[in-house]
Amino acid sequence: MANIPIYPGSSSFFPGDTPFGFYDYDYDFQIDADKVATFAARRLGYPLVDVELQPYNFYTAFEEAITVYGNELYAYKLRDNYLSLEGNDTGSVLNNTLTRPNLGNLIRIAEQYGTETGTGGNTDWYSGSIPLVPNQQVYDLNQWASVSASLADGDEIEVKRVFFQSSPAIVRYFDPYAGTGTGVQSLLSSFGFGNYSPGINFLMMPISYDTQKIQAIELNDQIRKSNFSFELINNKLRVFPIPGSSAAGANMLIQYVKKSERNLAFVSGSSGKITDVSNAPYINPTYRLINSVGRQWIFEYTLALCKEMLGLIRNKYNTVPIPGSEVTLNGESLLSQAASEKIALVDRLRAYFDETSRKALMERKRDESDFMKGELSNVPFTIYVG
Repeated sequence: MANIPIYPGSSSFFPGDTPFGFYDYDYDFQIDADKVATFAARRLGYPLVDVELQPYNFYTAFEEAITVYGNELYAYKLRDNYLSLEGNDTGSVLNNTLTRPNLGNLIRIAEQYGTETGTGGNTDWYSGSIPLVPNQQVYDLNQWASVSASLADGDEIEVKRVFFQSSPAIVRYFDPYAGTGTGVQSLLSSFGFGNYSPGINFLMMPISYDTQKIQAIELNDQIRKSNFSFELINNKLRVFPIPGSSAAGANMLIQYVKKSERNLAFVSGSSGKITDVSNAPYINPTYRLINSVGRQWIFEYTLALCKEMLGLIRNKYNTVPIPGSEVTLNGESLLSQAASEKIALVDRLRAYFDETSRKALMERKRDESDFMKGELSNVPFTIYVG
C-alpha cells in the first residue's frame, strides 16, 4: 500500500493533462480544474486520510462530468426540437443557438395524405389512355401498364382517377330565350361564363334561376340518357354499358401512381442533412458558458466519479496489514455511494430539463393564465351611476 501514489495535497493543471483535451484550452476550465481536485480530495477525507488518487484522476473525472452534462443537455434539446431540425444542414454547430420551431416536417409527414386524395403530396401522378374495344367490357390495367406505363420489374400501378363522366352541366347551359323571338340574354356573362352561352345581352336574373336550370340538365341526363358508369376492382376496369361499335377509336383516360415511387422511404439528395439524432451537429459544451447551476451539478458528478475510482482502487487492496492487526478499506462502500449518487444526479438533471421543456413551459403559462382569471373574477365590479 505504501507504494501507491496518493494525492499530494495540491495540483497544477496544464493542457494535455486530460484524456481527450476537450476543454483544456478553456480558461475557466483551467482555473476550476485544480479547485475541483481540491474539493473532491477534501470531500474524500484528505488530509485526515490518504486519498489514493492523483491530480490526473481528478482532471479525468472533471472532464467526464462536463461531457456527461453536455450529453444530457443536448439529448434534451434534440427531443424538444428534432422535428424542426430534421432535414437541416449538418454543417452549422447548434450549440448556443436558438431553435425556431416550424411546421416543415409536420407538413412533410402529412404529404402522403395529399397524394392519396389528389390534392398535392410527394408522389407523381401519371396519365394514360385505355383504347375502348367494341363489345369488350373488362380491361386489365395491370396488363396495360406492363406495356404502356414504363414500369420497372416487379412494379405495379394504382389507379387514382378514371375520367368517365359527361361534360359538366354548365358547358351545356343554353339561353332559354334564344330562338323565341324575344331576343337572347347572356345570363352568365357577369360570372365569367359568358363564353359557354350563346346570349349576347345581359339581364339581371336571380342566381337561383341558373341553379335550377343546371339541376334540370343534370336530372335530364340521369333520367333520359343511358347510365354510363364503371367499377374498378383489383385494377380490372369494368365499364357500363358494354361499348358498342361506336366506341371504336375512343379512349378512356386514367390517372395513376407507381407503387414503387409511393413506397419510396428515403428522400434523394439528403446527404449533408440531419437524418437522425446521431448526426445532429451538437458538440461538447463550452465550459465558460455554463452557468453556476450547471457547474454545481458538474462538481457533484465529478465527486461521484472520484468516489467510484477510489472505490475500485481500494477494492484491489481490501485489507491492509498493520502491526498486530489489519485494516479493512471502504472500497465497496465507496462504489455503492458512487453508483447511487450518479443515478440520482442524472435523474435530477433530466427532471430539471423536462421542467424547462417547451411543453412544460406552455402548460405552466396556461396554468398561470387560469389562476389569473380566477383571481380577477373575485374582484368586485363597480357600478357607476351617471
